Amino acid sequence: MAQQAYMTETDNGSSGPEHRTSRLRRVLDRLAGGWRGDRRVWRRGIVLAVCAVLLALVMLAHAHVPNAIGNLGSLIETFLPWLGLFVPLLLLLGLLRRSATALIATILPAAVWLNLFGGLLTDKTAAGGDLTVATHNVNADNPDPSRTARDVAASGADVLALEELKATEVPTYEAALAGTYKYHAVVGTVGLWSKYPLSDVQPVDIRLGWKRAMRATVTAPAGRVAVYVAHLPSVRVKLEAGFTARQRDKSADALGEAIAAEPLPNVVLLGDLNGTMNDRALKGVTAQMRSTQGAVGSGFGFSWPASFPMARIDQILVKGAEPESSWTLPATASDHLPIAARVRVTTSTD
Repeated sequence: MAQQAYMTETDNGSSGPEHRTSRLRRVLDRLAGGWRGDRRVWRRGIVLAVCAVLLALVMLAHAHVPNAIGNLGSLIETFLPWLGLFVPLLLLLGLLRRSATALIATILPAAVWLNLFGGLLTDKTAAGGDLTVATHNVNADNPDPSRTARDVAASGADVLALEELKATEVPTYEAALAGTYKYHAVVGTVGLWSKYPLSDVQPVDIRLGWKRAMRATVTAPAGRVAVYVAHLPSVRVKLEAGFTARQRDKSADALGEAIAAEPLPNVVLLGDLNGTMNDRALKGVTAQMRSTQGAVGSGFGFSWPASFPMARIDQILVKGAEPESSWTLPATASDHLPIAARVRVTTSTD
């Protein structure tokens, strides 16, 4: 009787997979029925379709958006991944407008976005590597520098770079990191802490007039690595001037020249570059180095602002050394998130 009752309940259409399938079919038929016979389905939504095509063109040809007016091209490139949010919006508007033309056109920006950033949606991290590096803009106005130092040291990094060091707080960072890192050097507002010996420490002239970049040789067990630490000038978005980044751009070119002249085969750049890998203004650096996040990271790895990360302006770039994994560290008292990567030092007779 129990079996019969169960069969009766499912057969009367109140539950069961067949009923759920028929309900879904009725919903789809209702939606499709509203479009059948509508001669305007192709004529409506032309404006939406044009917007979709323009969005695709901006993403596809972002390198050709001129910087002559307010550095508009660099501004777009800084937040380029976020343009993808317009795709579901266009899709929704196309559905509400009941426009087949708009819906088909939306496929174009969706395809372009996936081509540009789809690879970042997968986890490419791998085991391996023999040197863990990390970098963090600690913020000159950090309310708790000691705890911030301990937090980033807990990441297990063999080499740690800090930027925006206030002179009066340097002793605090030195004291907090002394137990983890035997070697360290501070040049201007940037510093490098290492578990392995440092040598050839020197400032790098990035044409600022004060010291915000340095270079040192880290003698790791796997070999010598040239480590650069840099904090490029900040950029600003102003109503009267747009995206102002002229000094940042000049400093990026100078940093790129220094790295290009580096004699060691294994090079790591750690720091706050105030720009993303998409920003053409950083091509003096990015054209010759690889982003660990782009190569072996998981996700976009946004690092700023810490309260709601929207862009990865803090970077770990390598040349010669092979990236194995890259990740973002938990928030500290800074307005930036710290980031880390594990790299494999390539064999060298140098």
